[in-house]
Amino acid sequence: MSCDVSLTLSVLPIRLAVCRLAPDAERPAWAEAGAFSSITRTPEELSIVCAEARVPPGVRCEPGWRALMVHGPLDFSLTGILAGLAAPLAEAGVPLFALSTFETDYVLVREEELPRAARALSEAGINVLF
Repeated sequence: MSCDVSLTLSVLPIRLAVCRLAPDAERPAWAEAGAFSSITRTPEELSIVCAEARVPPGVRCEPGWRALMVHGPLDFSLTGILAGLAAPLAEAGVPLFALSTFETDYVLVREEELPRAARALSEAGINVLF
């Protein structure tokens, strides 16, 4: 699987955590502080991705993620971007957590998997910048 365009990714310098709160929880101030955060509410949960250092004790979370940002902006008509990233990671056995914004996509991988992820993406022709 490949995408329609040549991709370059940058590894963000911060460690992230993926947190889960109750669906009716208030948006916590700690979740919005810092250079990177994503907050998604569904009927089942309030999901937060933010700087690991901001998460207070007792919050249900999965720490230790690193984000690879697709250089954008990406046009909404493009197809296969996430598939083009997910396929080489899946083949290398690297789990991912994906996020999309208006302008680009992010793929989060566990920090200990980052070297293997970068190698798999590079072998698939995707430029990974540290």
